[in-house]
Amino acid sequence: MARVLKEDGTVVCERCVVADSAWTRTKGLLGRASLAEDEGILLRPGSSIHMFFMRFPIDAVFLDRELRILRVAADLKPWRLASKRGAKAVLELPAGSCARTGVREGDRLSVVYEAVE
Repeated sequence: MARVLKEDGTVVCERCVVADSAWTRTKGLLGRASLAEDEGILLRPGSSIHMFFMRFPIDAVFLDRELRILRVAADLKPWRLASKRGAKAVLELPAGSCARTGVREGDRLSVVYEAVE
């Protein structure tokens, strides 16, 4: 589990799952009925997502290697596709999260991993 922050310290995602294996990226948010306001998933590597079989809309944030935001696909509805050429990761958040936290193209994010006890 990790936290995702903007450069100014604003918390973008309090409880972020980092999906960095083929299985966790494939599964993504499939099978979930919703996503809590403070939850998200970081798919890495990745430059595209699909919303097939999803039950709820999300905000998708496409990131480069340095976690700079290349594109924000806000309020992406089920049964849609989204991508960004050159993206190396995709952060999936509850719909409305980007507007609420002021996330926009050009911002740089950081991922802070929680210590496992």
